Amino acid sequence: MSAPVLATPAPDAVVLARPTVGQRLTSFMPVIALVVLLAALTIADPSFLTLNSLTAAVRTSAPLVVLAAGATLVVLCGGIDLSIAALCSLATVFFALWLPDLGGLTTLAIIAVTAAIGALQGVAHVLLRIPSFIVTLGGMSIFAAVALVISDAGPIRVVDRDATNWLTLYVGGVVPMAFVVALVVVAVISLVLRLTPLETWVRATGYSESAARLGGAPVDLVKVAAFTVSGACAGLAAVMLVSRNFSGSPSMADNLLLPAVAAIVVGGTAITGGHGSLWRSLAGALVVTLLRVGLPIVGVPSAWEQILYGAIIVAAVALTLDRSKVLIIK
Repeated sequence: MSAPVLATPAPDAVVLARPTVGQRLTSFMPVIALVVLLAALTIADPSFLTLNSLTAAVRTSAPLVVLAAGATLVVLCGGIDLSIAALCSLATVFFALWLPDLGGLTTLAIIAVTAAIGALQGVAHVLLRIPSFIVTLGGMSIFAAVALVISDAGPIRVVDRDATNWLTLYVGGVVPMAFVVALVVVAVISLVLRLTPLETWVRATGYSESAARLGGAPVDLVKVAAFTVSGACAGLAAVMLVSRNFSGSPSMADNLLLPAVAAIVVGGTAITGGHGSLWRSLAGALVVTLLRVGLPIVGVPSAWEQILYGAIIVAAVALTLDRSKVLIIK
């Protein structure tokens, strides 16, 4: 009689669930919303669907696209970065102050510094085990205060425009260079994710952090990397804003936080993490930009803008929330 064989259970692995029907539908939501909104604005004002109007709209959307792209990585990991707008405003002040000394190197310096600041927030999140909401909320307050102090609570004019002039050019005389750069940022980050294990690690971390750790994913490094990219994107968005406004200001990007979050959730990225993509956030950013541009066209006062963003965020989260991961609502 043979001895019984005891099977040794295999270690838990990270299993990424296939997208549900609801998730597949939400993947088309931003594109459908973009087409419907564009049609509605054209009906309200037939002159809106012109080359000049569309060019102005995509140029306006460029900083928002870059901000949303970086923050999307953090959300995919199951976190949130509330400091992107304040860090972006601080970066515009840094740019205006450093430009006379650094010249053409200012853009690279800004991106490097904001990436380091993002990494510092990521390290604080993973080492101190503090929720990303709290870390970035504190960061938002710190960055806003530092920007006010070093700028004397006022705008700093940028006289030398050579360092940012390239962002004001047009590709083929039609497409704004700033928007092309935003597309390149989205494409490069998406390509890096697709061609490396990062995409699997990011989604696994967002779906279930504990399972990702058991499966061997470097969860802490992935989170720090996500915050680093988010910080770098905030720096690049700041350069875009300076190129458009010819100044740095401690509050220049403060009104972009809600639109960036709205772009992410309208794009179908689940606020609980694990599901979504940067391309959807791009579409979401275009939807939000059309809303900002289109409200005055249909006669809606700009004071209603923040109300609309709040309603959009609540509705989009309700549609994309993975309730199987949230057993208790607090």
